[in-house]
Amino acid sequence: MTKKIIKKSYNISTIEYVNFLEKLKKDIMQAQLKAALSITKELTMLYWKIGMAVSEKISQEHWGAKAIERLSKDLQSSFPDVAGFSVRNLVYMRKFADCYQELSQVEAAAQIPWGHNMVILDKIAEPVQRLWYIQQIIENGWSRSMLGHWIESNLYKRQGRAVTNFKKTLMPLQSDLAEQVLKDPYNFSFVALDKKYRERELEQGLIDHIQKFLLELGEGFAFIGRQYRLEVGGEDNFIDLLFYHLKLRCYIVVELKATDFDPRDAGQINFYLSAVDSLVKHPTDNPSIGILLCKTKSKIKVEYALRDINKPIGVASYETMLVDSLPKNLKGSLPTIEEIETGLELAEIIEEKEIKIEEKAVKKVEKKVLKNPMKKVSKKSSKIK
Repeated sequence: MTKKIIKKSYNISTIEYVNFLEKLKKDIMQAQLKAALSITKELTMLYWKIGMAVSEKISQEHWGAKAIERLSKDLQSSFPDVAGFSVRNLVYMRKFADCYQELSQVEAAAQIPWGHNMVILDKIAEPVQRLWYIQQIIENGWSRSMLGHWIESNLYKRQGRAVTNFKKTLMPLQSDLAEQVLKDPYNFSFVALDKKYRERELEQGLIDHIQKFLLELGEGFAFIGRQYRLEVGGEDNFIDLLFYHLKLRCYIVVELKATDFDPRDAGQINFYLSAVDSLVKHPTDNPSIGILLCKTKSKIKVEYALRDINKPIGVASYETMLVDSLPKNLKGSLPTIEEIETGLELAEIIEEKEIKIEEKAVKKVEKKVLKNPMKKVSKKSSKIK
């Protein structure tokens, strides 16, 4: 009598399997990232060594352009499958070696892609600034184009420059991070405004360019809404712009002012922060932060206004493109919105009338042809007036 072999079946929990798979995927991705970083580091260190050697030859043996060209050809001939030995790149290697003399600096620069280093070498002369941008790339994962944008907008001199009361109102770690989130001034040059603009026009301009606005605000800002409604004491109150910051884990209340800083503005945003903390904030969120953006500000006046306020508030200025800054002859020729709309409507009316006139003329010609099919239509009668 044969015995039946019963195979045991193992029921894998879907949740357990998904968690297991995610863990393996995470391990694989971390290993891939480490491998990529290791390659980047080794390549940059190699370029630094080559740069040091070339720099030494130039200074001691007076190598010139022809010697560099010969070296480039010989290296490319010896390593045909390896890119990076062009004359241009050898010049960058030498510049890299001249700029980073200390090993600690080289090791820091070796943590970012070589293309990023090339941008930094081209655009930044001061060693402290170079290392600062390298650190920002490591922390925020900037692309090369993003790095170029932040350098051109002079982020180094703007970040962390706003006047705040964060040290008094936030925990140390939260305070330090919040300080670095703010800039002064903010660069809103993508918004063109008339000299006598109002707050609502500035707000609309920022919303119309929301992608550029979020880019200027920086990493971590998530847009919640504009004119965000809060009902307090049976009355509606509206916040200009409300954000949530993913790193700070808190709501950010932004108030826009088309005028210079007024101490009363601090009281207004303090009221909004209290309302958001009571009506919107989740118990696990950190205290909400207020950012007051003014046309200009007096540092002393801001410090006095924030001194006895217990809610975290930062005050910064901003820069926009004002129509008033255009040349007079060009500015006078620019039409207003109403004029543009009126002009478009008038153009459409004229075009419709011209089409009707042409259609009537064509119909007259067609009637004549139908009445006298054998008779040629004269040039005079066929001409549309």
